[in-house]
Amino acid sequence: MSDLERTAGNVIVCGFPGLDAPEEVQRWLAEKTVAGLILFKRNIADIDQASGLIESCHAKSLSPLPILISVDQEGGRVARFGEPILQLPPMRTLAAADDLQLTRDAGMVLGRQLRSIGINLDFAPVLDVDTNPLNPVIGDRAFGSDPDTVIEHALAFAEGLHDGGVLSCGKHFPGHGDTDLDSHLALPILRHERSRLDEIELRPFRAAVGQLPSLMTAHVVFETLDPNSPATMSKRAIGELLRRQIGFDGAVFSDDLEMKAVSDHYAIEEAGVLAIEAGCDLLLVCSDLEAAARLRDALVTEAERRPSFRTRLAEARSRADALRRRISDLPPAIPRQNALESTEARAVADRLRQLE
Repeated sequence: MSDLERTAGNVIVCGFPGLDAPEEVQRWLAEKTVAGLILFKRNIADIDQASGLIESCHAKSLSPLPILISVDQEGGRVARFGEPILQLPPMRTLAAADDLQLTRDAGMVLGRQLRSIGINLDFAPVLDVDTNPLNPVIGDRAFGSDPDTVIEHALAFAEGLHDGGVLSCGKHFPGHGDTDLDSHLALPILRHERSRLDEIELRPFRAAVGQLPSLMTAHVVFETLDPNSPATMSKRAIGELLRRQIGFDGAVFSDDLEMKAVSDHYAIEEAGVLAIEAGCDLLLVCSDLEAAARLRDALVTEAERRPSFRTRLAEARSRADALRRRISDLPPAIPRQNALESTEARAVADRLRQLE
């Protein structure tokens, strides 16, 4: 296994089918050729099985850095874990309570519980501003329809996650809240002027600078920024706007490259190369292990062909590694039963039930 192959692998976070880690995943963990894993409901039978799966993945990894074990646990309709993990209402409902301490406490309890079973990255909070009642994919996942509410509650939730021992990831840059298509199924296009983006969509992402360690991109074409490419694969959106103008220097995840907004228009090899070139640091391939392997090979081939891409790939790997190092700076895991059954966890769960 060459250093370049390891560099290429360490910008990929992959998902897999089933309740056990497949042999390919176990091999990649042992070979140090994957940055992390993402879990879905298909990987979770119950808390004991999930905890065992995660523990085995951590044990298989021979990397000197913690392996990213991630999940989409936002609350409401986007939650991979059921009880006994804290069940959150939709973020719109949580923010409507207008209690920042409750939002922060909910994030902290959730973070402690996730960390207690080995999860160290939650793809939350949503930073999208919900301005389109016909949006089929965001809606009540957003904290609200005005940027100030989104900023206050998203940052409070992220702070809680960090206090609980879990990294946060804000999504979906530059903003998915006003689309009328679901990027899992098609490629949305937004035609807002830059002044509107600055006023609404971009404000939560500006507020995330220095507060959140990572962000996720949107597979959305923003015509004002780049009419030819989804934001995930746009240098103007990631390299110019997010990095240079907004000043975000944390890790940038692509959204899942298998979503139809991308896969209907690009082979995964091309999509991954373009996303890295645009400024993404970590690439999500959420189900197809063979596609993840092809993507790694494509990154290697492109790095061998073009020195400029090799430099950008090394930079991406450096940011991905820096994110993984931050896990050690978070509060450590506490025993699982303590996290699940603490007085604080029960109190927060009771307060959340009153919001329904």
